[in-house]
Amino acid sequence: MPRLPRGGLIDMDALALSAPRRLTVPIDNRWGGGEMAVLDFGDPARPVDLIFAHANGFNAYAYRTLLQPLSGALRIWAPDLRGHGRTRLPAQPQGRRSWKDHRDDLIALLDAVDGPPVALAGHSIGGTSGLLAAAERPQRVSRLLLLDPVIWRREIVLAMNLPLIGRLAERSPIVAGALKRRALFDSRDQALAAYRGRGAFKGWSDMMLADYLVDGLAETDRGFELTCTPAWEASNYAAQAHNPWRALRRFSRPVRVMKSESGSLCALPTTGVGASALQVETVAGAGHLFPMTHPDIAREALLDAAV
Repeated sequence: MPRLPRGGLIDMDALALSAPRRLTVPIDNRWGGGEMAVLDFGDPARPVDLIFAHANGFNAYAYRTLLQPLSGALRIWAPDLRGHGRTRLPAQPQGRRSWKDHRDDLIALLDAVDGPPVALAGHSIGGTSGLLAAAERPQRVSRLLLLDPVIWRREIVLAMNLPLIGRLAERSPIVAGALKRRALFDSRDQALAAYRGRGAFKGWSDMMLADYLVDGLAETDRGFELTCTPAWEASNYAAQAHNPWRALRRFSRPVRVMKSESGSLCALPTTGVGASALQVETVAGAGHLFPMTHPDIAREALLDAAV
């Protein structure tokens, strides 16, 4: 297969490559069964090279302009996580304590992939959930690429696994902010105008924002509603009783972590991490959503992870 060029620049003519196909993968685990929606980029005749998991509140299609230029060289599966996009799996926020549901869904997806082990990449919650899944299925994952994964300091992780302390997270400002998020619009154009250049969407191109809205909104009798409800988004912020540090110890294959320079949610130090297979670096001038604002950097890292 042809390879895309290295060196930080990728031929943007690749954007004209075929649009991703839509697949569904059956999921049946203790969190409730149904279907996971998956975007399938690249040549369907080749094995899957890379699985990419999105951030909280987003969906796979929001990353189309990041992933599609790679489809001439790689086959990529990009799922909508439980409670997001077009995935149809039970998503009840009440009583959630951890991201083990996302972990187990990704384990099921890994088990559904034919062929050799795949590279597993993810952004924010997608990176952390991918790490948790890889620790349980190391034989199915060749390497990990984590784009500003949510990894709190060790003492915070330990505290969040205590029942009383963990429940206090439900009162945090980020949870309160997510619960107040507007969930209903008259049209996609209205949502586009409301989001353009604001909040988490600052610095996004109109194309990427429009892509987010393709699967980020669903038309209902009431109007256009968020497919990731504010309550589910908030529960992902509050549910922190999982342990990415333990998962890192258990996964012995190569792990590359790219932290944002500002607003990073990853407490891994860039030096002295103590594991030869773990590489941690900082993306200069970038915030937590750098796959959207600095897509060339993220795209080159994805290519490196999968070849």
